[in-house]
Formats: sequence, C-alpha cells, structure tokens
Amino acid sequence: AASAVPGYSPGFKKPPAMLRLKRKRLRRSEPAAAPSPCGEAPPAPSAPARRNPFSSLDNAPRAAGTPQPRERGRRPPPPPPPAGGSPLAAPFWQLLESVCEDKPARRAEPSERSEEEVLALTDDLRLPVAVPEVPSLPRHEFPADWSIKTRLLFMSSQPFTWSEHLKAQEEAQGFAQHCRATETNLPQSIQEPKLSTELRCAFQQSLVYWLHPSLPWLQLFPRIGADRKIVGKASPWSQDEALQQVLMSDWSVSFTSLYNLLKAKLCPYFYVCTYQFTILFRAAGLAGSDVITAVISPTTRGLREAMRNEGIEFSLPLVEENRTRKQKNSEVNLETEVANSIEVGEEPAPSDDDDESFSWLEEMGVQDKVKKPDAISIKLRKEKHEVQVDHKPESLALVKGTNTFTLLNFLINCKSLVAVAGLQAGLPPTLLSPVAFRGGTMQTLKARSINAKARVHSAYEDIFSLEIVGPVMPHSLHALTTLLQAAQRGAFSAVLYTHEPTAVFNADLGTASPALNKETVRKDLAACGLHPKALDQLSQCPTLGKSSIRFLEMKDYAYTWKS
Repeated sequence: AASAVPGYSPGFKKPPAMLRLKRKRLRRSEPAAAPSPCGEAPPAPSAPARRNPFSSLDNAPRAAGTPQPRERGRRPPPPPPPAGGSPLAAPFWQLLESVCEDKPARRAEPSERSEEEVLALTDDLRLPVAVPEVPSLPRHEFPADWSIKTRLLFMSSQPFTWSEHLKAQEEAQGFAQHCRATETNLPQSIQEPKLSTELRCAFQQSLVYWLHPSLPWLQLFPRIGADRKIVGKASPWSQDEALQQVLMSDWSVSFTSLYNLLKAKLCPYFYVCTYQFTILFRAAGLAGSDVITAVISPTTRGLREAMRNEGIEFSLPLVEENRTRKQKNSEVNLETEVANSIEVGEEPAPSDDDDESFSWLEEMGVQDKVKKPDAISIKLRKEKHEVQVDHKPESLALVKGTNTFTLLNFLINCKSLVAVAGLQAGLPPTLLSPVAFRGGTMQTLKARSINAKARVHSAYEDIFSLEIVGPVMPHSLHALTTLLQAAQRGAFSAVLYTHEPTAVFNADLGTASPALNKETVRKDLAACGLHPKALDQLSQCPTLGKSSIRFLEMKDYAYTWKS
C-alpha cells in the first residue's frame, strides 16, 4: 500500500480525513521530504514523472531544488538563449514577454478623487479620446458646411451656466424672435453671460427648426438606417392604405409650400429625408449658384432612369469629374508614350461600339450556337461605370433651374419614395426647414450643459461642455458658434457628428456664377429669415469637398477646423 504523504491529497477525501490533514499541517514545524506520490511507480530514469491530475498546485509534492510556486502577477525570468546562439533562436513567446516587460509601468491614479466618479462623468460627457490635429489656418469665419449634424459637443474653460433654466419670458421671446426673423447682434465679449437676457433669448432662437410630419413618439431624423430606432413603436398607417393616402396628401401640401417659399426667396433651403436618399433644395444665390438647385444623394440607377423617363435633366458632377480626370491622365500618358515610342502604326484599342457587331461569328459559322447579348445587356455594359457608383457619394445627382419643379412633381407622384415594407412602411419623408411652412411643426434642438473633471498631465481640471442633439442644419451651427464667441470670450472647441449621407453636399458642383456678389445675395434673400452673416457664409461656393467639418476650435476669436 502506498504511504500517505503529509500535506498532499491524491484524491477525494471525507471531511474527517481533511480535518486530520489540517491538524498535521499545523503541528509540523518543518516540511518533510516528499517521497514519490501515492499510488505511482517510481519513474524511469529516462522518462519524466507524470503529475497526478487530481493534485493542485499548492499541495503537490516537489522534489528537492524545485522552485516554489510563483506569486500571482509575477513572471519567471525567461531562460537565456542557447550558448553561442542568437537571441532569435529563443521561442517567439519569450521574445514577446521580453518586449512587454520593457514597457513602463502604469502611473498610479490620484487618490483625492474616486476613479469611478471621474469615469462616470467622462462617459456622460463623451469626450473624445484624442483631439485631431487642426491643419487649417486661423480665420474669422469657417467655411459653409451643408451637411446635417446629429450632435454637437462644445467644450470650454468657461462655464455654460447661462444656457440653463431659461425663464418663461426668455423662452417666449426667443420663439418670437425666430418667427419674426429678428437679427441679434451681440457684443464681442459678454462679461456676465448668465445675467444677459439678450444672450439667453438668442440661444433659444438658435435652437428652433421646423419639421413635417410630426409624430412625437417617433424619431423622424435620420431616416436612412433608422429602422432599429423605431422598433416596437406604434405605426397604425403601415396596414391602413386610407391613412397612408391622407398622410401623403398632407405631406404633398407641405412639400409644395416649401418649394413655393424657396422660389419666392422666403426660404433659403430645406431638406427632404427619405429612407433611401436625401435631397437638399437651395434657393438661387446660395452655394454660388444663380438658380435654384436640388442635390440628391445617394442615388441608384433605377432612380436616375425614372428621372430621365420623366424628362428631368440632371447631371452627375462627381462622376463626370472623375471621368474628365481619367481622360486627362490618359491623354498625358498617351502623349508620353508617343514621344518615347519609336514604333508606329499600332492597332487602336477596341471601342465599346465594336461589341455590337457580331459579324465575326457569321464568318466562323457559329452564329446560331452562340447566344448573343440582348440590347439591355449591352446597355448595362456601357453604363457599368455609372452603376458602380450606386449608393455611394459619387452617385450625387444635381438638378438645376426649372427642372427642380419637374423634380417636385416627380417626387409627389413617385411610389418608391415611401417604403412599402418594413418598419418605415407608409411613412412619408421628413421635411426639415429653417423657416415656417404650411403643415410644419416648430421643434427645438435638445441642449444640456455638463460639468466634469478631466485628467490633464496627471492632474484634474474642470471641463465645461454644452451638448446639442438633433438635426443641426447650417444656419443653427452658424448661430450657435456666434453666440459662443461672445459668451465664452472667444475660446471654445467643438466636436461635430455628421449624418454621413449628407457630407457630400459640401462638394463643389461647378455651379458658381461670376455675376453673384455679397451685396446682390443680401438684397435678394433679405427676407429669407437668416442672419446677414449666415447668408454671407452660405452664399460662398462649397470648399470642403465630399467631407464635412469634424472638429472646430476658436482661439482669440479665430477659427481653425478639421474636416
């Protein structure tokens, strides 16, 4: 029978046996030499001893000279490489351990504030991990950004307490100033922003926008990819065709009202947001164009084909720009090849028109055995470059002048404008406008101020922030930054979250008119409801390309930004 080893349990034991084992551990003063494990034969000199799988690391017997179990969190030093060999001959995991050990240890956190409290405040604030580098030169005005923002986060060393708890009179005055398009001119710096009634009224005025349809239990922007946000919400119109017709009839009246205001230069711009694409209508004089423009993005071949069938003339400026660039590059390459080539008389490259000729099949006598492509296949092959940009920013379509009215009628009668299945089935598109229109509902952006502690160079500093949530249109962004310039003494930064399908609206579409100037635009759009400085900004030609402003900073009353 195998002898029992003190301090070692080779198998399961009953409670009395465990108690006796613990007493023996307490009585012994020195650990006895551990013989071979119970029930195991002495190992052969050539083969290593097999460990009992039921033993634990703490009570397993160890031979003389065996190191004690290491403490948790420590790593044994890696064995040295073979004598005379290269360090690369060691196992790969040992090299990784040595690299990890070279990293400096993490600094201890300050003890005066709970780390959980700071993390909770930071998570609530949603501060960015790293502020991107700002490459632009300081300017007194940032470029026009035609994309719709879903969230703004302003940060400053000065508190935003002036934006909290507006009085009823201040709120009412802000709504009245918006409806009457009152121009508010604040001083460059306000010493006591919390006591400035003019500032607080102007802040309420800058948060107002107009929406249709208005369904308080549904979030109607953004519409692209919004199915997960309206899951489980009531939609009584999805199975009721009569209710769908009533909603679409009401929507058509509101859409027509907005277009008439735009044509009369009483509305500067508005957005039509469907579940597949977004349309930006701009009045004549904005974005450098002297006629009404409508920009649609993203588009598909089916939508473009339907617009052509309705007689709507449009262009794909980004596709044509890429095509022109490639053509210029190919011409340059061709001239270079001709200049460097000695051979002459090379065969020209086959054109797309050659695909329509199948006379070579008749010469081979297999014209009846080979299936010829039909006219639709040939047309699709010719339009392959146009089809490849479907659902991409490059598929942006531009409609100008009187064709925008034809586009209006097309959208009102287009059956595919509204989803026929899914969570958005039967729900009309969302109309967003900076001014009032028939059937529109006044809405306000949600604003809240947050105070938190942020760690800066191993110390904690107060960070004050103002969060704006909702469909932030270009005029609201300009108005808010103008207010903050005065209230925060010309020093603040902002992180801007863009609705990505609308970022391409900042592309230069080549619609600039040399006859337009600042004075002409101000005179023609004086009654559109925007501040003159906002008009000056939005009348400029877009310069951001297919991107939008992601980070905006003001220092000493000068802007820098990152797109």
